[in-house]
Amino acid sequence: MAKLRTGVRAITAVMAAVLGATALAGCSSTGGKRAEERAAQAKGQAAVSTPRWTIAMVTHSGDGDTFWDIVQSGAEEAARKDNIKFVYGHHEEGQQQAQLVQSYIDQDVDGLIVSLAKPNAMKDVLKKARKAGIPVITVNSGSEQSKEFGALAHIGQDESIAGEAVGEELNKRGKKKALCVLHEQGNVGHEQRCDGTEKTFTGKLEKLYVEGTNMPDVQSSIEAKLQADKGIDAVVTLGAPFADTAAKAADQAGSDAEIDTFDLNAKVAAGLQDGKLGFAVDQQPYLQGYEAVDLLWLYRYNADVLGGGRPVLTGPQIITKDDAADLADFTKRGTR
Repeated sequence: MAKLRTGVRAITAVMAAVLGATALAGCSSTGGKRAEERAAQAKGQAAVSTPRWTIAMVTHSGDGDTFWDIVQSGAEEAARKDNIKFVYGHHEEGQQQAQLVQSYIDQDVDGLIVSLAKPNAMKDVLKKARKAGIPVITVNSGSEQSKEFGALAHIGQDESIAGEAVGEELNKRGKKKALCVLHEQGNVGHEQRCDGTEKTFTGKLEKLYVEGTNMPDVQSSIEAKLQADKGIDAVVTLGAPFADTAAKAADQAGSDAEIDTFDLNAKVAAGLQDGKLGFAVDQQPYLQGYEAVDLLWLYRYNADVLGGGRPVLTGPQIITKDDAADLADFTKRGTR
């Protein structure tokens, strides 16, 4: 257990027993002070009187990645509630991500949240965080390495299990040949998604590696593959921004292949509703960011740890056309 730093052991609101709940426990009135706390919480203001700790999040996101925008949004919302100063850094390359983590260690932050898409690059710097007494939560990628690297908990979906769910869904839809498009080479989570899909899919699955930072190249690569192999009846992309590109590629190639994707955003939800896409796999990124901040606050305040050494799963959830309609309001505001 990382070293706890002392702080004011006072709280002005009784937190609900369920982690991350933002409502106050109980229904009885305790006077005007409690009402004021509820009002502050509803406005997104701090609802606690603990010290203003600083928590840094460092992810493997590239620029303009809508998935990580949602993770960040959830983290910021929890930070407002918990009186946390939240700072965010990201880089798609592992070594640069590790350098960002080191910079926050040097700043002596009170907690770190990191993703482990490229775990080998992060191992040494997380050892330094432990030595400095900074508690760490991992999110999204790296569930298998999280405990080994000394993190308190991992928040996210198990990528292999998520891939298996995709394979099962493809079977239900009668698909025979699927193309799994990997947009970031070296990302262990992406490999696990495709491998998990292949494990349960009774048809044939092929991998296609593309350069995710170059969307025209992504489209042309998928288009060429679909033109060369008319037997492909499903294309699985590993991120929401790539689903629309894959749909355009299929249209240009004259392919009837169904486009399915990991992750959800407003454009994916709209594509599901109009039939442009088949299904999406939602891992609830808003929840990942929110719970990671909340868990670090709970650890610093009360030495609470969740998960018992196992990942705290936020997915997978298969989203279809009917489900997307129910989530439309949430995707429009950027929380799903």
